[in-house]
Amino acid sequence: MSDQAVLYEVEDRVATITLNRPENRNSMTPDVLGGLSEAMGRAQEDPEVRCVIVTGTGKSFCAGADFKSGLPLGNNEEEGLYRAPQERTYRMYEHFLSILDVEVPTIAAMQGHAIGGGLGLAVVCDLRVANEDSRYGANFVKLGLHPGMATTYLLPRLMGVTRGIEFLLTGRIVSGAEAAEAGLVNYATPGDEVLARARELALEIAGAAPLAVKWTKRSIYQGLDWDPRRAARHEAGEQSRTFETQDSKEGVAALLERRAPDFKGE
Repeated sequence: MSDQAVLYEVEDRVATITLNRPENRNSMTPDVLGGLSEAMGRAQEDPEVRCVIVTGTGKSFCAGADFKSGLPLGNNEEEGLYRAPQERTYRMYEHFLSILDVEVPTIAAMQGHAIGGGLGLAVVCDLRVANEDSRYGANFVKLGLHPGMATTYLLPRLMGVTRGIEFLLTGRIVSGAEAAEAGLVNYATPGDEVLARARELALEIAGAAPLAVKWTKRSIYQGLDWDPRRAARHEAGEQSRTFETQDSKEGVAALLERRAPDFKGE
């Protein structure tokens, strides 16, 4: 297997971008973040690319933050350069938000689990295909954290306000089949069919008139007054504050120790 953190290939006018750190569940490490941003730039600059698929290797599409590293989210800053906590947090998510710059349609082929910021990566794509047996959720509140990656903005719009609120306030983890029923993903298939189904969609899109597709995508989001970046920046401020709480320390510790957290509201 290649030692590149993110793989990039183009076939039949479809670019496939693959997160390639299965041993770390494709979590949000600096090499994955930077590699994805670079790959998105390549896709955006290539006039032959008519659709982009984002997928992963291994059992996880993306597990979100790399808590095992022991580093607080967003603290990967250049030596000697100070940034406010909310800016450090936003800069981490900004790499995944680069998907929003791609003019052609994007599809998340979620072959495995997607949790927290990993689910955020999927929901900034235009379409989603999930593994019916994998697990998906925005579990931030279960870690004592405010949600990030524009999930408070995107999930109520994708799932409907009632379901989106429940999903975010409980931090519930659901199966791919449940995610499809809730409107979070377009399709849920057996795991070994996820990428194939995503590719079918991508080829169907790539076979349509490319300018019409690009302009249609733009019109859809203009009509929705779509602004996930503004939401992600607001969330970064709230999330950086929750990093300072004892509950967040307890939530992350409980996650790593595989036990239920004991939150005190502190």
